[in-house]
Amino acid sequence: PDRTAVRHGSDAGSVVLGGRRLPIRRPRVRTADGTGEVTIPAYELFSSTEILDEMALGKMLGKLSTRRYRLGLEPVGDRIEQAATGTSKSSISRRFVAATERALADMMSADLAGLQLTALMLDGVHFGEHTCIVALGIGIDGTKYPLALVEGSTENATLARELIVGLRERGLDVTAPILVVLDGSKALRRAVLDVFDHPVIQRCQLHKIRNVRDRLPLKLRAAAEKRMREAYHADTPLVAEAALTALAAELDKTHPGAAASLREGLEETLTILRLDVPPMLARTLRSTNPIESMISICRDHAVNVKNWKDGTMALRWCAAGMAERPPNSSAASTAICTCPDSVPLSIGMPRRRIPARTATTRTSPDCRTADQVPRTSGHPLRHAAASLWLNAGVPATEVAKRAGHSVDVLLRVYAKCIEGQQARVNGKIADALRE
Repeated sequence: PDRTAVRHGSDAGSVVLGGRRLPIRRPRVRTADGTGEVTIPAYELFSSTEILDEMALGKMLGKLSTRRYRLGLEPVGDRIEQAATGTSKSSISRRFVAATERALADMMSADLAGLQLTALMLDGVHFGEHTCIVALGIGIDGTKYPLALVEGSTENATLARELIVGLRERGLDVTAPILVVLDGSKALRRAVLDVFDHPVIQRCQLHKIRNVRDRLPLKLRAAAEKRMREAYHADTPLVAEAALTALAAELDKTHPGAAASLREGLEETLTILRLDVPPMLARTLRSTNPIESMISICRDHAVNVKNWKDGTMALRWCAAGMAERPPNSSAASTAICTCPDSVPLSIGMPRRRIPARTATTRTSPDCRTADQVPRTSGHPLRHAAASLWLNAGVPATEVAKRAGHSVDVLLRVYAKCIEGQQARVNGKIADALRE
């Protein structure tokens, strides 16, 4: 008499097992008074196809083709394999299309009204005959946000303007000062100036170095690159500008093309120096590497695609790559730099979708007070530890093992910051010669 439901036979159904749909007979239950069907929570859980969509998306982005999809599934035995469904090429393709359409829709419909960005990066990526311009934002907590993308035939100002206007319509504040890092594209620069009220543009220094190198003969490339890198790492923007101007003057007679390339946009390549950004943060913001890293993920996922049917397909693949969080994501290293008459910056180095952390204020020497202490991240401590061990005479192989690097990376990256060893090394060489 206390029953609320009764068995009502069974019906054909299916559950998910090992990335497949397995047909079963599902029990049916009705209310005791016979007025309606009662759902069974366990069956609803095991029959949900959401996990199948996620698996199809993950394996396709992992370069597993639809025709070889079954090889990537966990073994379940021949009998179940023969009875299972949902692993055909057409079925996997439909699931992947649906999953990437959701990823694209989620990205393009996200509300940006509450998002406070201090840096924005724009760049283009090609998929067959289609070009996608993508936007990556960096929030005040150091988190990187894939914001939007648009598709066209070329990387032009109209397309870039459409992208930024779309961000504005979704709530992004374009009236506040913001640092915009670009690769030197005039179309992207024009669009940024047209939409943002107070953009501060940083030209990618690595692109500038490559542009100048490509206009020089092989014998001069290394020397010119070294001088440009030294200038970009100068203590002040005046010193950097003087060094670059002197290099351009030397190249005027023999290689005017390289000199003109160096002078073009020279001031915008030194924006980071003018903002007095801390060295570790400047290393991230002096180039478009963060957005190019995201783009490389998109390219890598789509490397097996040979036939790009339309622009929608390019948008779906690109959005899926942008939304993916890499497996080696690390926590943010964040510091706010507030400089006189400059843009407030808070730039971190997480990969993407990292939980927000509380930022700590770091001010320039001109406006710092006694109670304002700059925050120290773990990455510079790694540099300091590796340098200390090498200075102390610890073998490079042991230092590399403890730091989690190869010896090549250790000597190429960390050994560059070792100073004060010259007298000691000269003494060791002299002692060896005397013996």
